[in-house]
Amino acid sequence: MESRIYYGILYDFYGELLTQKQRSYFEDYYFQNLTLSELSENYEVSRNAIHKQLKEVTEKLDYYESILKLKEKKDSLINVLEKMPEEYKKQLLEIIK
Repeated sequence: MESRIYYGILYDFYGELLTQKQRSYFEDYYFQNLTLSELSENYEVSRNAIHKQLKEVTEKLDYYESILKLKEKKDSLINVLEKMPEEYKKQLLEIIK
């Protein structure tokens, strides 16, 4: 389950860098919870083709994160914000507005 959440987050950051076909397969598998067999039937390709595409997508998402580190930076920022006193958070929000 954790990998589904992890890749869902990475997809939010990097999904636009994937092909339309890869996005469709990914969304149906990870967000709609369709099985490889269901995807195979829906797209009229082999289960192996679906599996290869999903593996390629997760590898690409991992690669993009290893280079750009957007999730890592977001997690670090959230960690800092959680430790920040409320008065500073309010001041920061005023500056951002």
